[in-house]
Amino acid sequence: MSRVWLVTGTSTGFGRAIAEAVLARGDRLVATARRVDDVAELVASAPDRVRAAPLDVTDPDAVRAAVDLAVREFGRIDVVVNNAGYGSRGAFEEFTDAQVREQFEVNVFGAFAVTRAALPVMRAQGSGHVIQMSSLAGVRSALGGSVYSATKFALEGMSEGLAAEVAPLGIAVTMVEPGPFRTDFAGRSPARAEPMAAYDEVLGDSRARFAALHGTQPGDPERAARAVVGLVDLDDPPLRLPLGAAAFASVRETLHRRLAEVDAVEHLGGPTDYPAS
Repeated sequence: MSRVWLVTGTSTGFGRAIAEAVLARGDRLVATARRVDDVAELVASAPDRVRAAPLDVTDPDAVRAAVDLAVREFGRIDVVVNNAGYGSRGAFEEFTDAQVREQFEVNVFGAFAVTRAALPVMRAQGSGHVIQMSSLAGVRSALGGSVYSATKFALEGMSEGLAAEVAPLGIAVTMVEPGPFRTDFAGRSPARAEPMAAYDEVLGDSRARFAALHGTQPGDPERAARAVVGLVDLDDPPLRLPLGAAAFASVRETLHRRLAEVDAVEHLGGPTDYPAS
Protein backbone atom coordinates (compact mmCIF):
# COMPACT_ATOMS: atom_id res chain seq x y z
CA MET A 1 0.00 0.00 0.00
CA SER A 2 1.32 3.47 -0.85
CA ARG A 3 2.19 5.71 2.06
CA VAL A 4 0.29 8.86 2.97
CA TRP A 5 2.42 11.98 3.40
CA LEU A 6 1.50 15.33 4.90
CA VAL A 7 4.07 17.93 3.84
CA THR A 8 3.97 21.55 4.95
CA GLY A 9 5.18 24.44 2.83
CA THR A 10 4.97 22.75 -0.57
CA SER A 11 4.65 25.89 -2.69
CA THR A 12 8.40 26.27 -3.34
CA GLY A 13 11.87 25.10 -2.38
CA PHE A 14 12.46 21.92 -0.42
CA GLY A 15 8.74 21.47 0.21
CA ARG A 16 7.90 21.41 -3.48
CA ALA A 17 10.84 19.13 -4.30
CA ILE A 18 9.83 16.70 -1.54
CA ALA A 19 6.21 16.72 -2.68
CA GLU A 20 7.27 15.87 -6.24
CA ALA A 21 9.54 13.09 -4.99
CA VAL A 22 6.66 11.64 -2.96
CA LEU A 23 4.46 11.54 -6.04
CA ALA A 24 7.24 10.01 -8.15
CA ARG A 25 7.19 7.06 -5.72
CA GLY A 26 3.49 6.55 -6.31
CA ASP A 27 2.59 7.60 -2.77
CA ARG A 28 -0.31 9.77 -1.68
CA LEU A 29 0.11 13.35 -0.56
CA VAL A 30 -1.59 16.10 1.38
CA ALA A 31 0.19 19.17 0.03
CA THR A 32 -0.16 22.24 2.21
CA ALA A 33 0.57 25.89 1.59
CA ARG A 34 -0.76 29.17 2.85
CA ARG A 35 -2.51 29.55 -0.52
CA VAL A 36 -3.82 26.39 -2.13
CA ASP A 37 -3.52 28.01 -5.57
CA ASP A 38 0.25 27.63 -5.14
CA VAL A 39 -0.06 23.84 -5.16
CA ALA A 40 -2.61 23.55 -7.97
CA GLU A 41 0.02 22.02 -10.27
CA LEU A 42 0.70 19.26 -7.75
CA VAL A 43 -2.99 18.40 -7.56
CA ALA A 44 -3.33 18.44 -11.33
CA SER A 45 -0.34 16.13 -11.74
CA ALA A 46 -2.00 13.30 -9.76
CA PRO A 47 -5.55 14.22 -8.80
CA ASP A 48 -6.31 10.77 -7.45
CA ARG A 49 -3.31 10.88 -5.07
CA VAL A 50 -3.04 14.54 -4.03
CA ARG A 51 -5.19 16.67 -1.79
CA ALA A 52 -4.45 20.33 -1.15
CA ALA A 53 -4.96 21.97 2.21
CA PRO A 54 -4.59 25.64 3.10
CA LEU A 55 -2.24 25.80 6.03
CA ASP A 56 -0.68 28.59 8.01
CA VAL A 57 1.17 26.56 10.65
CA THR A 58 0.61 29.32 13.20
CA ASP A 59 -3.17 28.75 12.97
CA PRO A 60 -4.20 25.85 15.26
CA ASP A 61 -7.55 25.40 13.52
CA ALA A 62 -5.87 25.13 10.11
CA VAL A 63 -3.38 22.58 11.49
CA ARG A 64 -6.18 20.37 12.82
CA ALA A 65 -8.11 20.74 9.57
CA ALA A 66 -5.14 19.59 7.48
CA VAL A 67 -4.64 16.50 9.64
CA ASP A 68 -8.37 15.75 9.57
CA LEU A 69 -8.36 16.08 5.78
CA ALA A 70 -5.56 13.55 5.45
CA VAL A 71 -7.38 11.00 7.60
CA ARG A 72 -10.74 11.63 5.95
CA GLU A 73 -9.41 11.36 2.40
CA PHE A 74 -6.73 8.69 2.80
CA GLY A 75 -7.51 6.97 6.09
CA ARG A 76 -4.10 7.45 7.72
CA ILE A 77 -0.90 9.52 7.93
CA ASP A 78 2.35 7.63 7.51
CA VAL A 79 4.80 10.52 7.22
CA VAL A 80 4.73 14.14 8.32
CA VAL A 81 7.35 16.50 6.89
CA ASN A 82 7.57 19.74 8.83
CA ASN A 83 9.10 21.88 6.13
CA ALA A 84 7.26 25.20 6.51
CA GLY A 85 9.55 27.90 7.84
CA TYR A 86 11.83 30.73 6.85
CA GLY A 87 15.30 32.06 7.56
CA SER A 88 16.55 35.36 8.88
CA ARG A 89 19.74 37.36 8.72
CA GLY A 90 21.07 39.99 11.07
CA ALA A 91 22.73 40.59 14.40
CA PHE A 92 20.69 39.54 17.41
CA GLU A 93 20.40 43.13 18.66
CA GLU A 94 19.11 44.32 15.30
CA PHE A 95 15.93 42.21 15.44
CA THR A 96 12.76 43.56 16.99
CA ASP A 97 10.85 41.52 19.56
CA ALA A 98 8.08 41.03 17.01
CA GLN A 99 10.50 39.62 14.43
CA VAL A 100 11.98 37.16 16.92
CA ARG A 101 8.58 35.99 18.11
CA GLU A 102 7.29 35.56 14.56
CA GLN A 103 10.34 33.47 13.66
CA PHE A 104 9.66 31.18 16.62
CA GLU A 105 5.92 31.03 15.88
CA VAL A 106 6.55 29.64 12.40
CA ASN A 107 9.75 27.63 12.71
CA VAL A 108 9.21 26.22 16.19
CA PHE A 109 5.64 26.40 17.40
CA GLY A 110 4.26 25.72 13.92
CA ALA A 111 6.26 22.50 13.65
CA PHE A 112 5.30 21.62 17.22
CA ALA A 113 1.60 22.07 16.41
CA VAL A 114 1.65 19.93 13.28
CA THR A 115 3.60 17.20 15.06
CA ARG A 116 1.26 17.22 18.04
CA ALA A 117 -1.80 17.04 15.79
CA ALA A 118 -0.45 14.08 13.82
CA LEU A 119 0.83 11.99 16.73
CA PRO A 120 -2.58 10.65 17.85
CA VAL A 121 -3.15 9.32 14.32
CA MET A 122 0.26 7.65 14.24
CA ARG A 123 -0.16 6.20 17.74
CA ALA A 124 -3.46 4.65 16.75
CA GLN A 125 -1.80 3.10 13.68
CA GLY A 126 1.22 1.93 15.66
CA SER A 127 3.48 3.43 13.02
CA GLY A 128 4.63 6.69 11.49
CA HIS A 129 7.60 8.89 10.71
CA VAL A 130 8.04 12.56 11.63
CA ILE A 131 10.63 14.31 9.49
CA GLN A 132 11.72 17.72 10.75
CA MET A 133 13.39 20.00 8.24
CA SER A 134 16.04 21.49 10.48
CA SER A 135 19.25 23.02 9.17
CA LEU A 136 23.00 23.09 9.50
CA ALA A 137 22.09 26.12 11.63
CA GLY A 138 20.55 23.67 14.09
CA VAL A 139 24.02 22.19 14.65
CA ARG A 140 26.05 25.39 14.84
CA SER A 141 25.33 29.10 14.70
CA ALA A 142 27.29 31.70 12.77
CA LEU A 143 27.53 35.43 12.18
CA GLY A 144 24.12 36.84 11.33
CA GLY A 145 22.29 33.62 12.14
CA SER A 146 21.64 33.91 15.87
CA VAL A 147 17.85 34.16 15.74
CA TYR A 148 17.36 31.58 12.98
CA SER A 149 19.72 29.16 14.72
CA ALA A 150 17.83 29.63 17.96
CA THR A 151 14.68 28.28 16.28
CA LYS A 152 16.47 25.29 14.77
CA PHE A 153 18.24 24.44 18.03
CA ALA A 154 14.83 24.49 19.73
CA LEU A 155 13.35 22.22 17.06
CA GLU A 156 16.25 19.78 17.40
CA GLY A 157 16.04 19.69 21.18
CA MET A 158 12.34 18.86 21.08
CA SER A 159 12.78 16.31 18.31
CA GLU A 160 15.57 14.41 20.03
CA GLY A 161 13.45 14.01 23.15
CA LEU A 162 10.38 13.18 21.09
CA ALA A 163 12.26 10.42 19.28
CA ALA A 164 12.92 8.65 22.57
CA GLU A 165 9.30 9.03 23.64
CA VAL A 166 7.64 7.67 20.52
CA ALA A 167 10.09 4.98 19.39
CA PRO A 168 8.38 2.36 21.61
CA LEU A 169 5.10 3.30 19.86
CA GLY A 170 6.45 2.47 16.41
CA ILE A 171 7.06 6.09 15.38
CA ALA A 172 10.39 7.33 14.03
CA VAL A 173 11.74 10.89 14.11
CA THR A 174 14.44 12.26 11.81
CA MET A 175 15.95 15.73 11.74
CA VAL A 176 17.21 16.79 8.30
CA GLU A 177 20.09 19.28 8.36
CA PRO A 178 20.69 20.83 4.92
CA GLY A 179 23.73 22.90 4.12
CA PRO A 180 23.60 25.46 1.27
CA PHE A 181 21.06 24.40 -1.37
CA ARG A 182 19.83 26.24 -4.43
CA THR A 183 16.50 27.41 -3.05
CA ASP A 184 15.21 30.90 -2.23
CA PHE A 185 16.79 30.73 1.23
CA ALA A 186 19.50 33.26 0.34
CA GLY A 187 17.21 35.23 -1.97
CA ARG A 188 13.74 36.47 -1.18
CA SER A 189 13.05 34.03 1.65
CA PRO A 190 14.93 35.32 4.71
CA ALA A 191 13.66 38.09 6.95
CA ARG A 192 16.27 40.76 7.46
CA ALA A 193 16.77 42.94 10.49
CA GLU A 194 17.25 46.68 10.17
CA PRO A 195 21.06 47.10 10.13
CA MET A 196 22.73 49.02 12.94
CA ALA A 197 25.92 50.97 12.21
CA ALA A 198 27.59 49.35 15.22
CA TYR A 199 27.56 45.99 13.40
CA ASP A 200 28.69 47.19 9.96
CA GLU A 201 32.27 46.04 10.42
CA VAL A 202 31.27 42.85 12.21
CA LEU A 203 28.68 41.67 9.68
CA GLY A 204 29.54 43.56 6.50
CA ASP A 205 31.54 40.76 4.84
CA SER A 206 29.10 38.12 6.06
CA ARG A 207 26.12 39.97 4.58
CA ALA A 208 27.88 40.32 1.22
CA ARG A 209 28.83 36.64 1.12
CA PHE A 210 25.30 35.60 1.96
CA ALA A 211 23.81 37.79 -0.78
CA ALA A 212 26.30 36.40 -3.29
CA LEU A 213 25.35 32.84 -2.35
CA HIS A 214 21.93 33.06 -3.98
CA GLY A 215 21.79 30.92 -7.11
CA THR A 216 25.30 29.54 -6.62
CA GLN A 217 24.70 27.07 -3.78
CA PRO A 218 26.16 23.62 -4.48
CA GLY A 219 23.17 21.66 -3.20
CA ASP A 220 20.57 20.24 -5.61
CA PRO A 221 17.08 20.34 -4.00
CA GLU A 222 15.80 17.46 -6.14
CA ARG A 223 18.60 15.13 -5.07
CA ALA A 224 18.07 16.23 -1.49
CA ALA A 225 14.36 15.49 -1.76
CA ARG A 226 15.04 11.96 -2.98
CA ALA A 227 17.33 11.40 0.00
CA VAL A 228 14.69 12.71 2.41
CA VAL A 229 11.90 10.62 0.91
CA GLY A 230 14.14 7.55 0.93
CA LEU A 231 14.37 7.74 4.73
CA VAL A 232 11.04 5.96 5.08
CA ASP A 233 12.41 2.84 3.39
CA LEU A 234 15.11 2.31 6.02
CA ASP A 235 14.59 -0.31 8.71
CA ASP A 236 16.38 1.92 11.23
CA PRO A 237 16.11 5.54 10.07
CA PRO A 238 18.68 7.96 11.50
CA LEU A 239 17.87 10.59 14.09
CA ARG A 240 19.78 13.14 12.03
CA LEU A 241 20.55 13.39 8.32
CA PRO A 242 22.89 16.17 7.14
CA LEU A 243 22.43 17.05 3.47
CA GLY A 244 25.27 18.01 1.16
CA ALA A 245 29.04 17.70 1.38
CA ALA A 246 29.33 21.12 3.05
CA ALA A 247 26.94 20.07 5.80
CA PHE A 248 28.87 16.88 6.57
CA ALA A 249 32.16 18.79 6.69
CA SER A 250 30.73 21.50 8.93
CA VAL A 251 29.03 19.04 11.30
CA ARG A 252 32.29 17.12 11.74
CA GLU A 253 34.26 20.32 12.32
CA THR A 254 31.69 21.54 14.85
CA LEU A 255 31.67 18.29 16.82
CA HIS A 256 35.46 18.05 16.90
CA ARG A 257 35.66 21.64 18.11
CA ARG A 258 33.11 20.96 20.85
CA LEU A 259 35.08 17.95 22.07
CA ALA A 260 38.23 20.06 22.18
CA GLU A 261 36.39 22.74 24.16
CA VAL A 262 35.10 20.13 26.62
CA ASP A 263 38.59 18.79 27.16
CA ALA A 264 39.99 22.31 27.61
CA VAL A 265 37.61 23.29 30.42
CA GLU A 266 37.27 19.98 32.24
CA HIS A 267 39.70 21.15 34.93
CA LEU A 268 37.35 24.06 35.65
CA GLY A 269 33.94 22.37 35.54
CA GLY A 270 34.81 18.80 36.44
CA PRO A 271 35.71 19.16 40.15
CA THR A 272 32.32 20.56 41.19
CA ASP A 273 30.67 17.42 42.63
CA TYR A 274 30.36 16.71 46.32
CA PRO A 275 33.50 14.96 47.63
CA ALA A 276 33.24 11.19 47.48
CA SER A 277 32.42 9.78 50.89
